[in-house]
Amino acid sequence: MVHEAHAHDDKNNSIFKIAMNLGITCFISGVIIAGTFAVTEPSAQQQRIKAKNDAMQELVKDAQTFKAVEGKTDWYAALKDGKVIAYVVPANGKGYGGNIEMLAAVTPDGKAMDFKVLKHSETPGLGDKMVESKFRKQFAGKTPNDLEVVKVPTDKNIQALTGATITSRAVTKGIREAAEMVAEYSASQKK
Repeated sequence: MVHEAHAHDDKNNSIFKIAMNLGITCFISGVIIAGTFAVTEPSAQQQRIKAKNDAMQELVKDAQTFKAVEGKTDWYAALKDGKVIAYVVPANGKGYGGNIEMLAAVTPDGKAMDFKVLKHSETPGLGDKMVESKFRKQFAGKTPNDLEVVKVPTDKNIQALTGATITSRAVTKGIREAAEMVAEYSASQKK
């Protein structure tokens, strides 16, 4: 009987040791992860800011600086010689594969300039052609009224991507809404 009790104590003891080691390992892992996050997160944050600035600069090449627009989430005014030459604003559209997230560059009077797709799940070889300049350059200088998808090419509207009308409409709707919001905002600033 004494022998059995001793074996039972050893078993409990080894379970306790395993639990302790596991606890210590989890704690150390947590400290390492937290430390790594503390070191890398500011860098990741800087990378995100740099990526956004690069995207905005790509959309509004003449801009010297970008300034956050007060009271508007993720809106930026593109400035040249202290004057607003464009706004870069978020735009969204419901595409064939889900939400299409974009950044739209719009002139202060509400004309589309260009856009950049940030995230999408559109069909490779069809809908994903929305990122190509051939499709994107159709938007330059268009007012919200002209931002309409057509299947027969015209200079006035947006010609749909072959085999991707839903994607074309989603992008166009997102850019049209962004242009309308900028035009409305600009008009309210002049009052």
